[in-house]
Amino acid sequence: MFPTLAVRAARASVVFLLFAVGVTLVTNCTRLSPPAHRGELVVGVRNTPVFYQLEDGVPSGFDYDLAAAFAAELGVKLRVVPIRNTEELASQLRRGRIHIALSMPIVEGNSDLFFTSSLRESRYVVAHQAYRIGPSDVDDLVGRSITLSTHSPALELLKSLPQKLQIFTQDKGDEISLLARISEQKADLVVTDSLHFDIASNFYPDLRVGFTLPGRIQLGWAFADGESELYTKALTFLETARENGTLARLEDRYFGHIRRISEQGTARFLQDIQTKLPAHRRSFEISQEITGIDWRLLAALAYQESKWDPLATSFTGVRGMMMLTGDTADRMGVTNRLDPRQSIRAGSKYLELLYDDLPESIKDPDRLWMALAAYNLGMGHMNGGRAIAESMKLDPNSWYEMKKVLPLLARPEYYSRLKSGRARGGEAVIMVENIRTYYDILTRFEPAYKPLLE
Repeated sequence: MFPTLAVRAARASVVFLLFAVGVTLVTNCTRLSPPAHRGELVVGVRNTPVFYQLEDGVPSGFDYDLAAAFAAELGVKLRVVPIRNTEELASQLRRGRIHIALSMPIVEGNSDLFFTSSLRESRYVVAHQAYRIGPSDVDDLVGRSITLSTHSPALELLKSLPQKLQIFTQDKGDEISLLARISEQKADLVVTDSLHFDIASNFYPDLRVGFTLPGRIQLGWAFADGESELYTKALTFLETARENGTLARLEDRYFGHIRRISEQGTARFLQDIQTKLPAHRRSFEISQEITGIDWRLLAALAYQESKWDPLATSFTGVRGMMMLTGDTADRMGVTNRLDPRQSIRAGSKYLELLYDDLPESIKDPDRLWMALAAYNLGMGHMNGGRAIAESMKLDPNSWYEMKKVLPLLARPEYYSRLKSGRARGGEAVIMVENIRTYYDILTRFEPAYKPLLE
């Protein structure tokens, strides 16, 4: 016997109810439980050098370091979800797939997302190639081809302008790759943010800013509705990080060396990578096998010292590819400072010794930057600078703080107290910052070296 319509309707209602409950359960299951329950903090971040990147499988970046510190304070592990753009970042946050969206553009009056105060600021710029006439205002954009990243918040800004513009969007690659298209003459104008432009200008020295679009981009951490407890803890953490200098130190760590080298200097370096470096690459790789220091960092140091000139000689008597003093050369067993292979190996081993001689309280990357400074100053002057830092209630284990202190070694009221005497500490700071830039460029254009025995 067939069921009546009423029975059918009742059964349908039960089926629908069970389906709805099932969907709700599945949806709820896909939302993350709080970090304390999971034992991990899950954050989403845009996968670009400005925010987060993996270098040889090791995560780093302004946002990564800050989020890792917050996870440590919560007593949980950190899991990073790399995401392509802000639209997908917001979507993942709303769906409960991540606890925090890092470095999201702050939108005032947003009804379902909560933002911290601004952690960093940027502006949208119109970039062009140096050899082409760039726009000076919005009217100059008419008739030109404008490219920007798909889902870029700048898209709405351009569409709101009264001028009719020719706009193209590109979904492949990050903002740095987009700017590379200008250098490759595959794009006329690119609209991007100033943070990415500053980094890209170190890789592509023919980039220029035509003009800056109106408005500012404030970047902060974003939270979905229902994360009020985590949001409150984050506000307290970030305020403390601002007050104790953590934010300033991270900003300096990742961006303090940006744009210190002129466009002409960067262009020459890129040319020298093609013409000079191949003859010495194997010597740097062998030195990496000996010391464990990335060959590209050693090459950056050599370039700062001699511009990869094996016969370089300074007025102070230092000589060779790694600009070794006579005493250092003797200590490292060098018989001919002008032999590039001997010079590279000895300079690399000397840097390793300096690195090992620093106190264990100094952690990387500060430890490496201080070893490089000591390569220029000598360990006696570095220790003297650290003593001055302590007397000034500054952190002697922080490169960010030591950058302020080392230039004081040239002033008599400071060096007169030290056994090591006077030193040109300001030059050491400039040297280290230049090496950091050269190293950034090399890591982008030259592959890491993997010894066969690894």
